[in-house]
Amino acid sequence: MADNSFPDAVPSDALEAARNASNTEKLTDQVMQNPQVLAALQERLDNVSHTPSSYIETLPKAVKRRINALKQLQVKCAHIEAKFYEEVHDLERKYAALYQPLFDKRREFITGDVEPTDAESEWHSENEEEDKLAGDVTSKVVIAEKEVAPAEEPNPKGIPEFWFTIFRNVDMLSELVQEYDEPILKHLQDIKVKFSDPGQPMSFVLEFHFEPNDYFTNPVLTKTYKMKSEPDKADPFSFEGPEIVDCDGCVIDWKKGKNVTVKTIKKKQKHKGRGTVRTITKQVPNDSFFNFFSPLKASGDGESLDEDSEFTLASDFEIGHFFRERIVPRAVLYFTGEAIEDDDNFEEGEEGEEEELEGDEEGEDEDDAEANPKVQ
Repeated sequence: MADNSFPDAVPSDALEAARNASNTEKLTDQVMQNPQVLAALQERLDNVSHTPSSYIETLPKAVKRRINALKQLQVKCAHIEAKFYEEVHDLERKYAALYQPLFDKRREFITGDVEPTDAESEWHSENEEEDKLAGDVTSKVVIAEKEVAPAEEPNPKGIPEFWFTIFRNVDMLSELVQEYDEPILKHLQDIKVKFSDPGQPMSFVLEFHFEPNDYFTNPVLTKTYKMKSEPDKADPFSFEGPEIVDCDGCVIDWKKGKNVTVKTIKKKQKHKGRGTVRTITKQVPNDSFFNFFSPLKASGDGESLDEDSEFTLASDFEIGHFFRERIVPRAVLYFTGEAIEDDDNFEEGEEGEEEELEGDEEGEDEDDAEANPKVQ
């Protein structure tokens, strides 16, 4: 009888491991034959192998040493750039003095304290021909209806609600204005920008000038924005010019019962022992544009602000910058809406260009597909 025993037989678990290894190898071969898998793997390898940091790590120590020297030079460039922006601030101060007489006259025209001359009020618009045609048509209608006495055209003083209309036109500002703020803002007569004096820390002040009103006694409300033009010691390469780092408001002297930044609520309290109920009144914060003059303070003790506070502070800085750079210098164009239309057209142009580029890319993909039908 034949001997079927295998004294040197391989254990069953070893056989199972060999079979699994064989199956894994076959599966790997099948996967690696898939062109999509190969392409994805190659792309991943390319991305890993060509990152700037991985490339720098492969350089010899002597080259890395020279790169560190370049970084030191870059830090020195950042400090020179900071000095450049300090001189720009000095230049802004100089030209602000030249603009101010024009802005003072603007205020006089708005308030009606001074009436512009015929020469000062002459303006040739782009739609002048259309306006002339419309005027001719109106004249013919008047001639045809002589028997009807024309109504006297109103002639209010100055330009009513000039600054309030700007608040209403600009989304960034209108979002801050509540219905009960509107009567107060109609008393706003001027907004000025004042730059810090020479030798003082870089800053600018927004001055909101109000005519006498029934809400507060301040003739002027102020908001001071403090700026910094120096590279951060911890991250000097992030420097991109002056930035607003903090702001201060002012105390508004509200007349009795006119403070729109707070609201009075009634609350019932029950006595724990006697069970009696009493009603108390309490003042709580209220949404209002005039909270703009009681800003959140940036943390100066090294502690970080929470996310909501960071957002609020960043929004405040953006609004202050917008007043300084856009609203005050170009007020009449925000009153008429022309500046807003220009901004919208610029944004649409950017989007249109992007869509056109995307279309070109799609066209190139279609060309590739026609030239290489097998490419998916």
